[in-house]
Amino acid sequence: MKKLVIKLGVYAFLILISLEVLVRMFYLGEDKPSRFVDESQVEKWRPNQEGYSVTGNRNQNFVRYNINDSGFNSYQEFEPTKDGYEVALVGDSFIEGFHQPYKSSIGRKMELKLGEKIKVFEYGYAGYDMADQMHLIYAYREDFELIDRIYIKMKFSNDLNRGEYYVQNERLNLESPLNKILKKSKLLVYLSEIGALTPVRNMINDTRMLVQGGNTPKPVTRDKAVSKDQVFLENFKNLVALYGYDKNRTVLLMDVSTTPKLFIDYLDTNGFEYIDFGQKLNNADRNTTLVYDRHWNNYGRTLIAELLVHDLKLVGAPD
Repeated sequence: MKKLVIKLGVYAFLILISLEVLVRMFYLGEDKPSRFVDESQVEKWRPNQEGYSVTGNRNQNFVRYNINDSGFNSYQEFEPTKDGYEVALVGDSFIEGFHQPYKSSIGRKMELKLGEKIKVFEYGYAGYDMADQMHLIYAYREDFELIDRIYIKMKFSNDLNRGEYYVQNERLNLESPLNKILKKSKLLVYLSEIGALTPVRNMINDTRMLVQGGNTPKPVTRDKAVSKDQVFLENFKNLVALYGYDKNRTVLLMDVSTTPKLFIDYLDTNGFEYIDFGQKLNNADRNTTLVYDRHWNNYGRTLIAELLVHDLKLVGAPD
């Protein structure tokens, strides 16, 4: 029995080593960049990192990323000037663009469509919500005061859960010494990316909830949904009051079809500009998202770039 256990242990070890080699050989596990919080309390990627983002369980999306000096994925540095015409795109993973070669991002498409007479700075970071984005603009206000047009990508149901910014440690916990060691295994990274470890995580979370006496969330009724929409609207108002909002230069980028009328009416009544990308993408003649998740594919990003370029032309951007 002892020999059998030893043999099984040896075989299991050899299988794991073989799988690790195969994952590395076929580059199935992505290079995870490191994140941090800077002196302005802005969470972002550590500057000057390069690597490959891999998405899908069969290496379906394999693109290189480039983290610039500012800590964001871009082919260029963010250096606003008084003389040039500069645009900022602020948002989550849709703006961050790890699903797209960084040299053909939404911002780069916009620059090319306008004959490279503008520069587009993409302040995108996976997981950003409205509080992150408003705080970022406020924290870097000296730079943003030089920027001519600011687009903030937002989704009402996801991005207004809080009315004030604070550092969220959940993402930063991924930089713990243990996680850094685990990330050295491309096999573990790959299994995590394809969801193979999700049942284990869920089991651990469920166990933690039981130990702490947590209850299973109850379904949200219509009355509660309406109340939640009101809370989100109040959070938006509070963020604007805390961090400021230049209505002359700032435009929200969102899908109106998934946004409550309560919020749309507030924006219209109070002079907040917004661009509805949902109508163009939802009625497109071909697929605008990736096969394996809902991020925009190259065609979807092209349509977003066209919408923003149209808006820039209306406000007098050089072309």
